[in-house]
Amino acid sequence: MSKFGVLVMGPAGAGKTTFCSALIQHLRNNKRSCFYINLDPAAEDFAYEPDLDIKDLISLEDVMEEMGLGPNGGLIYCFEFLLENLDFLTEAVDPLTEEYLIIIDMPGQIELYTHIPVVPALVKHLTRTGALNVNLCATYLLESTFVVDRAKYFAGTLSAMSAMIMLEVPHVNVLSKMDLVQGSLSRKELKRFIDPDSSLLDDDPSDTVAATTSAQDFGEDPSGSASVMAGGSFKRLNKAVAQLIDDFSMVSFLQLDVQDEDSVGAILSYIDDAIQYHEAQEPREPKDELENPYEDANMS
Repeated sequence: MSKFGVLVMGPAGAGKTTFCSALIQHLRNNKRSCFYINLDPAAEDFAYEPDLDIKDLISLEDVMEEMGLGPNGGLIYCFEFLLENLDFLTEAVDPLTEEYLIIIDMPGQIELYTHIPVVPALVKHLTRTGALNVNLCATYLLESTFVVDRAKYFAGTLSAMSAMIMLEVPHVNVLSKMDLVQGSLSRKELKRFIDPDSSLLDDDPSDTVAATTSAQDFGEDPSGSASVMAGGSFKRLNKAVAQLIDDFSMVSFLQLDVQDEDSVGAILSYIDDAIQYHEAQEPREPKDELENPYEDANMS
């Protein structure tokens, strides 16, 4: 029996837990079942209490105290411990039917998704290649305020693309917190960030005259002090990152405002399409009173 789930990821502060809460509320409003899993061992405040919480298995605070690790090392240790105790997940998820949408709230440490094989191993256990046969979609949130700083926007986009390549599951990329930028950028300008394009760096308003000076203007190595101090090397690096994203042509974004239920519903429709949720649902019998709406009128 197939199961359906969404893995909510992204950098710290991107609004992952807030999106999970809005998604749960939207599902409840539409009488859909969901199962909420928190896999952030440092998270404490939830609008909806998780049905399964990693802190019942291991917490970041305990790891840092007992193992003498910092926050980043502690998070990695927590996930390695989870991989050694996958029954914790299996026993909770296995009984769920195909009517449920499993919502998995992840921590904001992006190296878990990008270059440490911890989350890819977890995904393999959850999906059809593993034990639980979950049709899984990854949803990567990037804060929309990143568009104000083009270099930060492309760095975030690169992390999203890296997660797509590492996890090898259907992906939905989202610009979150759109309400924070709608007053500062026009709708036309915002559309340019939906499909990342290296030309965005050519007209970056945050560039200064010094920053646009290229390394060649100094007639020396881009790593030279003059080039570095003028910002030429940084601009060349950003251009190379943007071109790499262009060459792969994998990442595009949806816009999310969690205060707008239609916006949340639009994201959910993309997730449903990615995991083929509706195709697996049983046709529902119409209510008796709707089978013949004209019957009462004919009798009267």
